[in-house]
Amino acid sequence: MTTYIVGYDLTRKDGHDYTNLIDALKGFPNWWHCLDSTWIIISNQTSVEIRDALMTHMHKDDRLLVAQHTGSAAWFGFNDNCSDWLRKNL
Repeated sequence: MTTYIVGYDLTRKDGHDYTNLIDALKGFPNWWHCLDSTWIIISNQTSVEIRDALMTHMHKDDRLLVAQHTGSAAWFGFNDNCSDWLRKNL
């Protein structure tokens, strides 16, 4: 399993509904979402496969980044649940 950081900017134009995007992110076996536009997911898929799956739920003017996490991490200001997940999974 590989850890990915997923970030996006959503245009929210024309009443575009992002429910399917959120559901797709929650469909990964292990995920973290403690920042508004950032997720961390753990998956067997490649970054390209993840991007391709998620972008089907996005507007053409939205932006999406899927990057493999390969190093250490540091954080500040998260509650215990968010921090515990990071400690266990990064």
